Amino acid sequence: MVDLDSEVPPLPPRYRFRDLLLGDQGWQSDDRVQVEFYMNENTFKERLKLFFIKNQRSSLRIRLFNFSLKLLSCFLYIVRVLLDDPTQGLGCKELNRSCSTNQNYTPGTIDWSPIIWVNRSLPLWGLQVSVAVISLFETLLLSYLSYKGNIWEQILRIPFLLEIINAVPFIITIFWPVLRNLFIPVFLNCWLAKHALENMINDLHRAIQRTQSAMFNQVLILISTLLCLIFTCICGIQHLERAGNRLTLFDSLYFCIVTFSTVGFGDVTPKIWPSKLLVVIMICVALVVLPIQFEQLAYLWMERQKSGGNYSRYRAQTEKHVVLCVSSLKIDLLMDFLNEFYAHPRLQDYYVVILCPTEMDAQVRRVLQIPMWSQRVIYLQGSALKDQDLLRAKMDDAEACFILSSRCEVDRTAADHQTILRAWAVKDFAPNCPLYVQILKPENKFHIKFADHVVCEEEFKYAMLALNCICPATSTLITLLVHTSRGQECQQSPEQWQKMYGRCSGNEVYHINLEESTFFAEYEGKSFTYASFHAHKKFGVCLIGVRKEDNKNILLNPGPRYIMSSTDICFYINITKEENSAFKKQEKHRKKHESKLSYHGASRLPVHSIIASMGTVAIDLQDTGCRASSGATLALPPDGGKEGRRPSIAPVLEVADSSSLQTCDLLSDQSEDETTPSDDEVSAGLEYAKGYPPYSPYIGSSPTFCHLLHEKVPFCCLRLDKGCQHNYYEDAKAYGFKNKLIIVAAETAGNGLYNFIVPLRAYYRPKKELNPIVLLLDNPPDMHFLDAICWFPMVYYMVGSIDNLDDLLRCGVTFAANMVVVDKESTMSAEEDYMADAKTIVNVQTLFRLFSSLSIITELTHPANMRFMQFRAKDCYSLALSKLEKKEREKGSNLAFMFRLPFAAGRVFSISMLDTLLYQSFVKDYMISITRLLLGLDTTPGSGFLCSMKITEEDLWIRTYARLYQKLCSSTGDIPIGVYRTESQKLATSESREMASQSQISISVEEWEDTKDTKEQFSYRGNHRNSTSSDQSDHPLLRRKSMQWARRLSRRAPRHSGKTAEKINQQRMNLYRRSERQELAELVKNRMKHLGLSPAGYDEMNDHQNTLSYILINPSPDTRLELNDIVYLIRPDPLTYVPNAAPSRKDSFCNTVGQDTREETQL
Repeated sequence: MVDLDSEVPPLPPRYRFRDLLLGDQGWQSDDRVQVEFYMNENTFKERLKLFFIKNQRSSLRIRLFNFSLKLLSCFLYIVRVLLDDPTQGLGCKELNRSCSTNQNYTPGTIDWSPIIWVNRSLPLWGLQVSVAVISLFETLLLSYLSYKGNIWEQILRIPFLLEIINAVPFIITIFWPVLRNLFIPVFLNCWLAKHALENMINDLHRAIQRTQSAMFNQVLILISTLLCLIFTCICGIQHLERAGNRLTLFDSLYFCIVTFSTVGFGDVTPKIWPSKLLVVIMICVALVVLPIQFEQLAYLWMERQKSGGNYSRYRAQTEKHVVLCVSSLKIDLLMDFLNEFYAHPRLQDYYVVILCPTEMDAQVRRVLQIPMWSQRVIYLQGSALKDQDLLRAKMDDAEACFILSSRCEVDRTAADHQTILRAWAVKDFAPNCPLYVQILKPENKFHIKFADHVVCEEEFKYAMLALNCICPATSTLITLLVHTSRGQECQQSPEQWQKMYGRCSGNEVYHINLEESTFFAEYEGKSFTYASFHAHKKFGVCLIGVRKEDNKNILLNPGPRYIMSSTDICFYINITKEENSAFKKQEKHRKKHESKLSYHGASRLPVHSIIASMGTVAIDLQDTGCRASSGATLALPPDGGKEGRRPSIAPVLEVADSSSLQTCDLLSDQSEDETTPSDDEVSAGLEYAKGYPPYSPYIGSSPTFCHLLHEKVPFCCLRLDKGCQHNYYEDAKAYGFKNKLIIVAAETAGNGLYNFIVPLRAYYRPKKELNPIVLLLDNPPDMHFLDAICWFPMVYYMVGSIDNLDDLLRCGVTFAANMVVVDKESTMSAEEDYMADAKTIVNVQTLFRLFSSLSIITELTHPANMRFMQFRAKDCYSLALSKLEKKEREKGSNLAFMFRLPFAAGRVFSISMLDTLLYQSFVKDYMISITRLLLGLDTTPGSGFLCSMKITEEDLWIRTYARLYQKLCSSTGDIPIGVYRTESQKLATSESREMASQSQISISVEEWEDTKDTKEQFSYRGNHRNSTSSDQSDHPLLRRKSMQWARRLSRRAPRHSGKTAEKINQQRMNLYRRSERQELAELVKNRMKHLGLSPAGYDEMNDHQNTLSYILINPSPDTRLELNDIVYLIRPDPLTYVPNAAPSRKDSFCNTVGQDTREETQL
């Protein structure tokens, strides 16, 4: 066996300091070989090449030195011309040739001596020889270093030939002094200087790693070419004319300028044919070279017009600008951004730099040529992923960068990935530049958490659609709040609702420090509700929230226990901010008004207060506070019946009195409807818990306290239309829901749909008012999505489409409260932009015809398509609103679409209208946080939530909005922010005639046709309302029996007067309409019978076509309340006042307990 240890060489000895100095003899006999790399670069030629060519900075120095030599040689030539006088002789004495200084010029004969010989002084000759030697040596060295095997390629280059012509003769004169005064065309060095300048600029770009504008390079080449042509012509004409007119340099310059400018005065002309030939040659060269240069310059100019050029560093340092990064720029997006951005006065001096990778389209180009925008909007074609383009946009000096996603992309996830990369690139290039990012999918939001402001489209969209189901027109409310408007829209309209709606639309959210405010400074040390009520009473502003100086969280309506501090930041709703307001005292008017008030007896209370006190205000069932056992009303004080009258509205206390507020623990569910569950709930085991959802479908979702099940529902039980081993129900009606359904029609169950469920299952929603949620999906949901929703009560899904009537009937559309139609991602992109909503609009129109009583909430891609929602071609009122929209748009309104009835009523919404939320955040950095709190996307401890209440007949004693404000602040602590009002729509004249003729149709018909058929045809008339949206020509599928009856009616009708004929035609149209509606009703009923569903609940004609709804944001205090008004409230957080909280906050307020001994606050 071989000893392996003996074959291993011994380790080398440890190096000591002496070994390092003297060397280790043991290592000399080692077999190791030292290898040196890149030996080919250590040769003398390679070292020279590295210095003269490869190294950027040394090469730049060599180019600069060469350029200086050429300019010096041209300068020495000019000096020689100025010192040389041809009248003093030739200066070539060695050849004994002389010329007479008085010899006159004879036509036809040329004296070549002045052309061949010049007078060159010895010092000047020495300088020129030195320059020539250095230039020739450098040229030969560079030719040697750049030699690649073909010597003729180096020799026949034009720069090399020019160098030989200008340098070699000077070297010859060193060895042959006789030729010292020989003429040498040194002025041709100007072309070598031009060549050196081009190389120097290229090396400069390489050295500083920065690409200058190609336009600048081309302009520089063109100017240098033109100068070289003129300089060559000047020197050539001047030298040749030594044998002719003997022109000076200035005369030659004058001649060249006059000739090249095509003026041609003729006072200075060449006399001999060589100079004439030179002029011809130079003109020909100019005609060839200059057009080529101009063509390249024009091409670069056109390319620059497309790419946008650069934003200069000087402007970036002296003026403010923001950068807008988009993948594709549409005219609607551009105008929305510009109108909203420049709506703020302090942004008028800002520049907007648009960085887009695509070429500017024709519409955008036309808009940017308008003087209003051309002076402050700069379009740059480039990518945010390239540092060069970011440098062109001066991103590091920008005040902000807006990065918008392309929502019209087929693959929205890919669009988000592009947005994320843009945000990363901008953050890497300019770390201090504030980022405003728009993202589409919520699961991609955590990648850009570093951005200063982020708006996730699907988060806001689904939360807004969810709140639309319980607080009508929340989408319109938020849209109006985040748009900048002066409230001047439609103020000249004859209709009162348009004036009120347009004026209140100008309300926005503003902020101010309390100690600096005229509105709120006097309320320091008082409760929040007291400050909010009295500020609204005195100034008409609505205080909705505060933020402490040492806390970044905004609190919406923190409640009556919150004490205002001087350092608090107050957030309020008003037409304009306080800094732009003027205050006028009206004490005299107030005294006169008080003197006219009548008082009642010994109580000395105003009569209107006594009248107003005769009733109670009903609170919407969404109230989560403790209620009295008598019902959902604000209870009166127990001693309110004394003196034979009910007490008036209790005052709003300056500081909350814990003794007058009853404690209430929301978590223990002390309200009557929750503490005593029904027998059905007990038997079905439908007891809910409150807590945070255990599973979130994506990273970054805000935890929300919700109603949850004790155990998650099996996935099979989430399927609405299929039974399983746990239940046998196969349609929505079989479940026997007590509350009406909320149906959501979407293409896929994206993670954003989770934000639709959470606000509807929030802990502050009463359990008995939770609406079942049915997700009608085109594609089956993923398992992770089911795992997230299986903990929520009464949430189901069904695979189907709104195109299919059977699917709609199975999911319970006949007894649904709301139908939410989400725009499908697959249809968001189309060849024609506005056609992306075509399928959604037609499907919703079909739903509107089939189920006219259904409240349909639709999401569209383009706001301009809102005019097609619930389209009625013969509706004169809609046509009038269309003209009104056009007028408002011509006036420059940012909210021209606001008067469309579907938008005003909150039945249609476009997520692009929320783009202004991101733009406003540049001026109001709190707008995104406030919007998220209002929508329930974020929950801050101590912050309130958005809800609503309905005004009933029992509540009309309140009379005015100001008294309602007082009642709410003094009882539940709620802050009203607006009113949703529904009015009867006044029909046009033609429609009124149709209604009148319909009421008399049976009388007119009996004159011609048999009574039996007529009665059968009109048996449904009493149950139907007239519709103005159908016509005979629009619907060919009429019942055969009705068509036959109409033909017989027209065939047998006798001749009558014009009024009678018009009346008969009107009756016939009403009959066709009624027949169509009957046909649609029978179609739905037959399908329900076929599916085994009872058609009893199908309300076939109960539509709301003759009503209009609109929003009044922060109306004036004297606004009269009307029946069925819905008031938007910001209700305090009930969890703030649980008993186990801090001692100062352990009491909760639920019912108002007034005290007669307190001074009452009257309106």
